[in-house]
Amino acid sequence: MTQTQAKNYNPKEIEAKWQKQWEEQNLYKFDPTNTAKRFYSLVMFPYPSGNLHMGHMRVYTVSDVISRHKRMQGFNVLNPMGFDAFGLPAENAAIERNIHPATWTQENIRYMRDEQLKRMGTSYDWSREVISCNPEYYKWTQYLFLKMYEKGLVYQKEAPVNWCPECNTVLANEQVEDGMCWRHTSTPVNKRMMKQWFMKITAYAEELLTDLDKLEHWPESVKIMQRNWIGKSTGAEIDFQLVDSDRKITVYTTRPDTIMGVTYMVLAPEHKLVKEITISEQKNAIEKYIVESSSKTEIERTAEGKSKTGCFTGAYCINPYTQEKIPVWIADYALVDYGTGAVMAVPAHDQRDFEFAKTFNLPIKEVIKSSNDHDLNASAYTAEGVLVNSAQFDGVDNETAKKQIVDFGAQKSFARSVTKYRLRDWLISRQRYWGCPIPLLEKDNGDLVPVSFDQLPVLLPTDVDFAKAKAEGGSVLANKKDWYTVTLADGSQAKRITDTMDTFICSSWYFLRYPDALNLDKPFDKSNVFPVDQYVGGIEHAILHLLYSRFFTKALRDCDMLDFSEPFVRLLSQGMVVKYSEKEGKITKMSKSKGNVVGTNEFFDTYGADAARLFILFAAPVEAEVEWVDEGAQGQYRFIGRIWRLFYEVFGDKLNKKYLDQSFDFANLKEENKTILREYHKALKAITDDLSPERNGFNTSIARMSEFINAMYKYVNSRDFDEEDLLVSSHALFGFIKVIAPFTPHLAEELWQDYINSNSSVHLESWPVFVPEYIETNLVNLVVQIKGKKIDVIEAAKDLDNATVEKLALEHPKIKAKLDNLKIQKIIIVPNKIVNIVAV
Repeated sequence: MTQTQAKNYNPKEIEAKWQKQWEEQNLYKFDPTNTAKRFYSLVMFPYPSGNLHMGHMRVYTVSDVISRHKRMQGFNVLNPMGFDAFGLPAENAAIERNIHPATWTQENIRYMRDEQLKRMGTSYDWSREVISCNPEYYKWTQYLFLKMYEKGLVYQKEAPVNWCPECNTVLANEQVEDGMCWRHTSTPVNKRMMKQWFMKITAYAEELLTDLDKLEHWPESVKIMQRNWIGKSTGAEIDFQLVDSDRKITVYTTRPDTIMGVTYMVLAPEHKLVKEITISEQKNAIEKYIVESSSKTEIERTAEGKSKTGCFTGAYCINPYTQEKIPVWIADYALVDYGTGAVMAVPAHDQRDFEFAKTFNLPIKEVIKSSNDHDLNASAYTAEGVLVNSAQFDGVDNETAKKQIVDFGAQKSFARSVTKYRLRDWLISRQRYWGCPIPLLEKDNGDLVPVSFDQLPVLLPTDVDFAKAKAEGGSVLANKKDWYTVTLADGSQAKRITDTMDTFICSSWYFLRYPDALNLDKPFDKSNVFPVDQYVGGIEHAILHLLYSRFFTKALRDCDMLDFSEPFVRLLSQGMVVKYSEKEGKITKMSKSKGNVVGTNEFFDTYGADAARLFILFAAPVEAEVEWVDEGAQGQYRFIGRIWRLFYEVFGDKLNKKYLDQSFDFANLKEENKTILREYHKALKAITDDLSPERNGFNTSIARMSEFINAMYKYVNSRDFDEEDLLVSSHALFGFIKVIAPFTPHLAEELWQDYINSNSSVHLESWPVFVPEYIETNLVNLVVQIKGKKIDVIEAAKDLDNATVEKLALEHPKIKAKLDNLKIQKIIIVPNKIVNIVAV
């Protein structure tokens, strides 16, 4: 018995065998010296939670198929993997289990890498692995931090911050979702005033916005989300002089056309002027209101329709356009980090201002006339119109008036046109232990001293007591005096910064480390790094990770460390994997908390990784949700079984690699051999087209494979193979092995080695090329209709005359039966496409 004779399909055994050999052979190692045809394929690296499930598998499978296909197309593929390993979950797990977070993290990484990611059949170059919590990596994170600090892109200030009581740390604006913590979706986020570290992402707001137009191969939905988050708006800043003071309140407004209707001023409770301008009689009330506001989330403060609250400061300011004295209030619907933290209130033309004015009996002054007699006692009028009660601007339409009013104020030096962005500087400091230490020292006089590059990395202390820190309050590092106390060269004392960096810092540059991962002298050499050609990851990262990575790339370019401005040429955002949850009573995203996860290893042990890969790709288009159905996944296992039996039972050792070197004359082949060649090359062409980056049609590729296998079974039915049959079958089936290689890498390797017995892996073979003349045919499929309704499809020669086409259609048994007792009125023929019989 030879290897090509009947044998059982045992996926667990076969997959383990080839995974071991691929690793021993360093099959997927990137060659940095070969720059002629290079392709950088990258999937967003995972957080080492410890256990991947089928919901995670989709993104790795999609990226792996792309990488394998590109490699077979002759590209030198860089396809690396690593772990985004700092973060709050590891610290919380350490506290719960009384172990160090490094221990928990490294064990999770080992399991995920060796027991899960490798078992999926992925083709990663593990020699370039990066782990963000390793000192060998975060040394360079600190290096980049200092480079950006030198560039003036890192600074410290006291500011209102988002505080998550569950995480016991601050959050960036991007990590607050609908007023809740992004990790703890039922935990409201509060505002606190704290001294924190920021990165000046706003310095790149305009470039981040305009360069979105250059990202031709990004999903439009992602670009829209980033545009909205950056939030560019054009308006005016207007100065209101405080009465009996040399201070002024500056507001930002996109509605300068309503300036004559301002009847009061609102400051955010956190505004720096509040305490200064509040009169003594109002001090207690103001302080009480400030405390009440600080306990509310941003979404609570700004929600439409909520009851309006506020407090009068006792101060007044002057509207520079009308010279009217207006009262200054504080109210929680004004946000200190939006605009200037001050709102010129126009209750006649802004609904929030209207509701506030009604609550506190403040004047409502109409300055834009509606065309339909709008009732200003019921609601604000916010549509377009012409100005009234606006002095020299009366009768001007409000859009034209905007510029005229700003120009007038600019001439008087109390107004100016400005552009603002919703984007705020990135708050990067966290009051946690398990993160990258900030490489700065603070002297007793408050001066900051950067740690010198040759002293990096600033290591985290390992002898920490999480229980003690939790009991005493504050962060672990803030309680570690022997770590944060430093003696400088001049003998003076300094203190390390006890905050750590947001973990998104680590993931904002990791893609730059992979191409130069073995560099011991710097994070990367400019000549060795290049943008990612294809990035794959979920759309949930549209604002956080993707925006931060774009910022980092531009900032490092300006630090003369890069010569490109965008990190990712193409972006593919795959849909989620969902499954019915008995706990939720509905189909929902796979999640441990919802009890609807399917473990990878359990499925691999029974059905194999190749079957899982096929199902996860076949069940839906790549950007759509996939519902995991056990029966569907098992169906792909049966499909693999059909392929297996075709080779080992139907053909056995009749197929022979000797046929690979033999040519044939297509024109003189038997008709059935022409047909099966045509089916193979049609499938090959379709799959090649489907795998183009413009399509990413993985599901339709698998459908084409199935169609070809069906055609093969029909072809071999009751056939005694002659030499021509075997020559044609070998050509089609050996080519088919290559076609399935990116999708089912283990199955393809087993077939290739058994039949070809090559010294080279199938994954290093060239992608097959379809032959157009094999696809061309003189036959067409004619759709036959009766009264416009499709009845059947018949095969006919091309370009037949109408009389012959009519005869073929009318003599077709199914058509004859349908026309029984009907009178034909006319027959409409669309050449080579449709025959429509009109009968009554």
